[in-house]
Amino acid sequence: MNKDQLRNEILEKTKEYYKLAFSEQAFVPGESFVNYGGRFFDEHELINLMDASLDFWLTSGRFHKKFEKDLAKFLGVNSCLLTNSGSSANLLAFMTLTSDTLGDRKIKRGDEVITVAAGFPTTVAPIIQYGAHPVFVDVELPTYSIDVAEMEKALSCKTKAVMVAHTLGNPFNLKAVKDFCDKNNLWLIEDNCDALGSKYDGVYTGTIGHIGTCSFYPPHHMTMGEGGAVFTNNPMLRKITLSFRDWGRDCWCPSGTDNTCGKRFNWDYEKLPKGYDHKYVYSHFGYNLKVTDMQAAVGCAQLEKLPIIIQKRKENHAYLLNELQDMEKYFVLPKAEDNSEPSWFGFLLTVKEEAPFSKNDIVQFLEENKVQTRMLFAGNLLMHPCFDEMRKTGEGFRVVGELPVTNQVMNDTFWVGVYPGMTEEKLNYMVSKIKEFTARWN
Repeated sequence: MNKDQLRNEILEKTKEYYKLAFSEQAFVPGESFVNYGGRFFDEHELINLMDASLDFWLTSGRFHKKFEKDLAKFLGVNSCLLTNSGSSANLLAFMTLTSDTLGDRKIKRGDEVITVAAGFPTTVAPIIQYGAHPVFVDVELPTYSIDVAEMEKALSCKTKAVMVAHTLGNPFNLKAVKDFCDKNNLWLIEDNCDALGSKYDGVYTGTIGHIGTCSFYPPHHMTMGEGGAVFTNNPMLRKITLSFRDWGRDCWCPSGTDNTCGKRFNWDYEKLPKGYDHKYVYSHFGYNLKVTDMQAAVGCAQLEKLPIIIQKRKENHAYLLNELQDMEKYFVLPKAEDNSEPSWFGFLLTVKEEAPFSKNDIVQFLEENKVQTRMLFAGNLLMHPCFDEMRKTGEGFRVVGELPVTNQVMNDTFWVGVYPGMTEEKLNYMVSKIKEFTARWN
């Protein structure tokens, strides 16, 4: 048996292993957990993973190249750059806009970036870590998206960008936000980590602003285990992002390749010796945030399932919304942004002020009955321990108004899952438990 034959036999055995190790378990109401999210995969992910491991190419390689090309084609963008997490994607997207290459449009320390506090911390963290200042505006119900009416109040002579997420897959008002950015010459970063496959005005979110980001953490729309991506149609921004991702180097050769530019030893830099090796010239203070080819191999198999994943998330969300329509006296039910097609990440419920129970009451009941719940991430990021010192000094950020809806979300909002592994049995069980809880007050 030669190595190719042996490889094929290993991959066939991997397929057999999947069937034995990951066969679907029967759902037992009250005993089985109804998770909010999870891995949605079959033997193809495992086979790809094994195939990549047998190459023993431990950094980015052939699957990495394929995934970047195929995801860019799916989204209709010129460039997709893989990275090791959605949080790293946000870091790279923001840091790209701090490059000297951008001249007067670069974000400098002390400049301001408009965002929201009702979201995930790593949308905001890169702004603070760099030394720019987030300016927090409120969100709206029932979309949970940025309140566009507050953006003019947030604007100052220091404003350079808007960086916000599409909340649980529900696009924010991209027309209003994009118009605001264009009018004021601001950058727009779309955090698309929870919204892969969502559309606004028929166009995929994450591709409408100057830069978009995505996450491939296990509960997200697709998974690589850990992973993320940065999208852009701007060649200059792509080059800068690539530099920051790959150690800050000036060279754009992929791993294992030399002299793509054809003049590796013929560049001339002011302070470096003439002919200094371009592969080791650094134009930014960068990072190493690449993925392994094994992660990308899983992503390639996931990408083939993406249309099904998007459709199932939409169907599961629609099912819950239909089944819970009679719950409006207790809950604010979610609503899609006008002119949008969300690829939902979860089903949001906000307990109304006049309800005879609290969010904590129903969350505890659902968790006791093995229905997993989640908060809307930070709720209000400003109230978390990471902001303690900044709140004391009042420096390094601004807040527009009192953020009443953000505080309402922190106190009264939770969500349950709609991921593709959610069977009709599980959906019905969640609905029955929510109705069982509220029946106490009917």
